[in-house]
Amino acid sequence: MTTKPLKKGATYDDLARVPEHYVAEMFDGDLYASPRPAFPHARAAMALAAKLGGPFDLDRSGPGGWFLLSEPELHFGNDVLVPDVAGWRRERLPAIPNVAYLTLAPDWICEVVSPSTESIDRGKKLRIYAR
Repeated sequence: MTTKPLKKGATYDDLARVPEHYVAEMFDGDLYASPRPAFPHARAAMALAAKLGGPFDLDRSGPGGWFLLSEPELHFGNDVLVPDVAGWRRERLPAIPNVAYLTLAPDWICEVVSPSTESIDRGKKLRIYAR
């Protein structure tokens, strides 16, 4: 991911025009796009989701009570983010809606930090998640 936006003052229509083989996100109205994650990054995110999914999402030998999603699209005002893995407590999100994105902030977020995404993940995205 480049640390410079593709377009400043972008709209969701601009984001939707980004080719599907990129992950498109908007921070403070600026459009960013990065290639789909490399295999080590994707493997780490999948392994984490698989490890947590059994006890937390699927109620297998664990506390249950969560929905975990891989790369959900999240809309927070003018910000559109795609974390690697996110989780919602079921008391806040009782069912997975049939929608393209969620506006309800997750209770837990995981970003697998790669050299190409570190400055964005630990900077702009972290600030938005904290808000």
